[in-house]
Amino acid sequence: MALPKDFKPAAVKPAISIDDLDKIDIRVGTIESVEDVPKSGKLVRLRVDFGDHRRTILAGMKQERQNVKAEVEGRQALFVVNLPPRNMAGEKSEGMLFDIGYADGLLPVLAVPERPVPNGSRAG
Repeated sequence: MALPKDFKPAAVKPAISIDDLDKIDIRVGTIESVEDVPKSGKLVRLRVDFGDHRRTILAGMKQERQNVKAEVEGRQALFVVNLPPRNMAGEKSEGMLFDIGYADGLLPVLAVPERPVPNGSRAG
């Protein structure tokens, strides 16, 4: 896959303290299942195993991939797990998939560990 030749990285955001960074809880989870969200043209419902618990996380991946289920089901990825629950398309999301590229207008990719690690492992 060719990378965009005209990509220009965004400016670096203002500095934050290490205490601010420590507030974000990013964990590895395995995507156990992927289902369409009926009231949405872009959301899918991910059922994610975090080792000691499972969560439902909604992600806007439906239009980004040919076959979301085949591409991400069974894979480990990074998730922000300490956001308050959010209602989206009539359903509750209990976290956020941590992806790469969306904020830059690129076709997003999963942020994944380089090798399998226990579900619930923290990033940082």
